[in-house]
Amino acid sequence: MVAKRHAAEALEELAIADSPASKRSRVDDYNKSLTPSSANETGDEVQRDTTELENGESKPLHLPDRTAKDGNDDDHDDEIEEEEQEEEEEEVRAPIRQSAPTEGYDDLYLDTIDRNVLDFDFEKLCSVSLSNINVYACLVCGRYYQGRGPKSHAYFHALDEGHHVFINMGTQKVYVLPEGYEVKSKSLEDIKYVSDPLYTRDEIAEFDHTPRTSWTLSGKEYRPGFVGMNNIKENDYLNVVVQALSHVSPLRNFFLIEDFSSKPELVKRTSILFRKIWNPRAFKSHVSPHELLQEISLRSNKRFTLTAQSDPVEFLSWFLNNLHLGLGGSKTKPGSSMIQRVFQGKLKVESQAITAKADAGDRLRFEEAAEVKVDTSRFLLLTLDLPAAPLFQDEQERNIIPQVPLTTILAKYNGVTAQDGLNAQRRRFRLLHPLPPFLMFHVKRFSQNKFVSERNPTIVTFDARNLDMAPYVEPDPTSQSHGEPIWYDLVANVVHEAVRTKDDVADSGEERKTWKAQLRDKATDEWVVAQDLFVEKIRSELLYLSESYLQIWERRDHKPNKGKGKAPAAR
Repeated sequence: MVAKRHAAEALEELAIADSPASKRSRVDDYNKSLTPSSANETGDEVQRDTTELENGESKPLHLPDRTAKDGNDDDHDDEIEEEEQEEEEEEVRAPIRQSAPTEGYDDLYLDTIDRNVLDFDFEKLCSVSLSNINVYACLVCGRYYQGRGPKSHAYFHALDEGHHVFINMGTQKVYVLPEGYEVKSKSLEDIKYVSDPLYTRDEIAEFDHTPRTSWTLSGKEYRPGFVGMNNIKENDYLNVVVQALSHVSPLRNFFLIEDFSSKPELVKRTSILFRKIWNPRAFKSHVSPHELLQEISLRSNKRFTLTAQSDPVEFLSWFLNNLHLGLGGSKTKPGSSMIQRVFQGKLKVESQAITAKADAGDRLRFEEAAEVKVDTSRFLLLTLDLPAAPLFQDEQERNIIPQVPLTTILAKYNGVTAQDGLNAQRRRFRLLHPLPPFLMFHVKRFSQNKFVSERNPTIVTFDARNLDMAPYVEPDPTSQSHGEPIWYDLVANVVHEAVRTKDDVADSGEERKTWKAQLRDKATDEWVVAQDLFVEKIRSELLYLSESYLQIWERRDHKPNKGKGKAPAAR
């Protein structure tokens, strides 16, 4: 009987043997084996390795021959090769991200930028996800996309369309995708400035003293501060208010120079729009209020939108009050924000009950014996009432369009003329010292009853300069200017224009309201009329011929300049 041969290798030793080495380690071992020193070390280690048999005999351990392959080894090697191929494919598919451009290729892709399609006035929303977080603008097509990571919309856009240059709308940094490195070329400074214009105090100080002329990319001439505004549908009521407020010097300078990064979105978007209106390096000669309009529509619960016409004075009141609160202003403490420091004044109101003895002729005459209640209130806007328009023309046909001087309707605030108030009260008003730096007048033209809305077409005549407000202010003996005139000059005049609408079938006869702003250029002492995208010069003598609806006057500290901007007296 043949004796059983002992195993050449113990099962315990095979069980603890290392698993097949990875691709990289096997290559390293192969490279080491080519050197003589490693070959000798390997041979010595093989000779030294021994194993203990059951009978205590010691025999050399013979490693299995790797060149001899059976069927199992072939299957195992095939699996290793498949894994290696998958690893190589994954390495190829991995995105390449660079921290800096390749040496010598700093300006790569910059020639694909198209400045003619760039428009940063619209709301910064991703065109795919509609998110306003981490938005980038493609400098090739002008669209907005979110993010710049390997799974972002901007990254996919760069791969699909071959558009590689993007600017972050928050940080104003420019990146190249899909590589992901930042571009710091000085040739992009004009794009960054158009996206977010910044000014120094010296530049702002020259706005009202040095005439400036700029040119667009197409070579069109324009004057910074006097640019058109897009009327997307029915938002001209907002355009004229923004145009007028952007020429109130203290308010304009405040929004141009201060940092509002921690303020509400309404304040930040107002500042951005003001800065773009006065941009001397703009690509186009107009701006769009779309970004500000979207925030206003959200804050006002769609009371003011771009698709429905609204009243400019109603919008102005809402806008100023919300800006006041957004700037940290108080509801009770006067002068707590720039809005109140520029426009807020004090008014004395005297009220008296109408007694039964008063007839229709003297019901507004104040009685000496009756009790008079005196209150003090604050205002941002003064309302001026127009006299009733005549129903018929006179014999000489002179009253086709009635006229009234501005000083006549300002008599409401002389402290003598009484007004019919609510709850059987007669009232009279008087302005108090000191008057605010800027006065806003609202000429009340529209009245609403249960049946119809009426418009008063009366023309208000005025002198664009040298309005003396002293007759309407309560005398202040303690003031140094007691008894002296208080001069005001017109800064902006918002006018109404009625346009007949025609139906496709027949003339409906309805009137559509349109608005335009007349603005004074302090540097040249010229007047400009801005209606949506149209901006042109106008003579100061013709300002009063339109239906004035909202006026902003600036207080002047020096003597009047006579004979300039004088309007003819009303007949």
